[in-house]
Amino acid sequence: MMDWYRLEDVAKEGDLVELYALKHTRFIFNLRKGEVFQSHRGMFRHDDLIGKPWGSQVKSHLGKPFLLLQPSLSDVLLEIPRVTQVIYPKEVGFILINMGIGPGKQVLEAGTGSGGLTAALAYSVGAEGHVTSYDARADIQKVAYENLKRLGLDVRVTLKLRDIREGFDEKNQDAVFLDVQNPHDYIYQVRGSLRAGGFFGCILPTANQVIRLLPVLREAHFGFIEICEILLRYYKAEAERFRPVDRMVAHTGFLVFSRLVNLPYDDEKASENPREIGDESVDQVLE
Repeated sequence: MMDWYRLEDVAKEGDLVELYALKHTRFIFNLRKGEVFQSHRGMFRHDDLIGKPWGSQVKSHLGKPFLLLQPSLSDVLLEIPRVTQVIYPKEVGFILINMGIGPGKQVLEAGTGSGGLTAALAYSVGAEGHVTSYDARADIQKVAYENLKRLGLDVRVTLKLRDIREGFDEKNQDAVFLDVQNPHDYIYQVRGSLRAGGFFGCILPTANQVIRLLPVLREAHFGFIEICEILLRYYKAEAERFRPVDRMVAHTGFLVFSRLVNLPYDDEKASENPREIGDESVDQVLE
């Protein structure tokens, strides 16, 4: 299976399915002939689900109703097995848009973790693009590989086990994203792998980490620096009681974005003042 979200009308063997019930109860699993899925709301035989139209109602052996759906990317990212803190879908969507991630792109990632963002990147670059993801821990990358394989996205990803202090093998990448504790230590490694004008991004939980990163980005001639956080508020879908839901996921991290610039400058002058580019400063040109 090349992609879990196939444009077909019925569920087939190997598909990733979502059984959705009242009160946001959901189960996500792959369909396999002869297998059985069991839950506290009853049992489902996979053979009974194969061939069913998407969006149809199915019932467990206890008579509990569910809807048979194809899971969204957001559902998948929230439900995958994890051994590390995941990046929330609210950040993932903004990362993909802000860094120009799309079909055919070549993307580097460091800090594979459980593979949530890796999966989103792989889904977005399509069959013609590729994602290379680095991590220093083999046990974590094993979990990420299993998650990617389950989604049929493993063919779009190369996992590499390495401390990125040693640098990246890849050059002329369209985008690099770091999910590591100390990204300021690796900015020059990132610079060596990005194409001119390429996108850089990272996520950091604390303001102190952001503050340490900023001067290094400027020294390495990264421009158009942006810092933000994504606050997502849901509302009750009830006409008579329309108001925010009781719980809100607010700050989950600072997102830092930038682009590698390759403007001509005087080497001797730059050695005295690395902020100078021609007759104008980097600040004036890029901010």
